[in-house]
Amino acid sequence: MKLAKRIGWILLIALIAIQFYRPAKNVEIGDHSAVFLSETNPPQEVKLILETTCYDCHSNNTIYPWYNNIAPVSYWMADHIRVGKGHLNFSEWESYTSKKKDHKLEELVEEVEGGEMPLKEYTWTHKEARLTSEQKEMVIAWAKKSRVLYQLGPQPQ
Repeated sequence: MKLAKRIGWILLIALIAIQFYRPAKNVEIGDHSAVFLSETNPPQEVKLILETTCYDCHSNNTIYPWYNNIAPVSYWMADHIRVGKGHLNFSEWESYTSKKKDHKLEELVEEVEGGEMPLKEYTWTHKEARLTSEQKEMVIAWAKKSRVLYQLGPQPQ
């Protein structure tokens, strides 16, 4: 019992200590997805879906919930955002080649069709991010149309 009590105290002290060392927040001032939106020109419904279901993890600007201020949740969320941005970052769209943009949209289609995106962990606390079949079809149709833009390559002026 004495060992369990010591371990408990050590864990409590560690939990309190990590509250003072937080990961950096993913916040950028300005229009972080302007290039992406101007190039792919999503319909208003799709734009809203992207904003509410994708941008928190796949852009340089995250809207954080209150519970992100509590460690270890803040570390867990920071890791999710880091991984998400590693796969696709709408804020860095202009730095991608046309081939990479096409591939990213192809992956977006695959992830949405397969029900992998948005993540279940995200939809648990963000009910507005739970996509209906109709919303999924709108996003998929838009992404497939947008892919053509990058598959054709640069057009003569």
